[in-house]
Amino acid sequence: MTETSYLCIGCPLGCRLEVTETGDENVQVRGFSCKRGKAFALQEHSDPRRMVATTVTAKGGALARLPVRVSEPVRKPDVIRVCAALRALTVVAPLRAGQVVASNILGTGVNVIATRDLPAA
Repeated sequence: MTETSYLCIGCPLGCRLEVTETGDENVQVRGFSCKRGKAFALQEHSDPRRMVATTVTAKGGALARLPVRVSEPVRKPDVIRVCAALRALTVVAPLRAGQVVASNILGTGVNVIATRDLPAA
């Protein structure tokens, strides 16, 4: 039997969650005040994921860097690899906010999206 504690980020309450897992794949969650807390604990325990927001190099635009984010959370072990791939990415102006600048980054099934317009210089 293993016990793991998490701080829920599903809503503003910030519940302290305890997940108990026995050897037969029986998982129990305690400490949640809403159903989002239980779902968060199960997701975080079995397959943690994180959002990534950063900037990429931009050419031909009014800015040298373009802020971007992923369209959905990526697996926690993939975050460093995704960030490294974005560090090597260069986009060319013009771009619109919401435009996909990298599809299926590293085969994760997640797109990278511009978070602001990048007009040509």
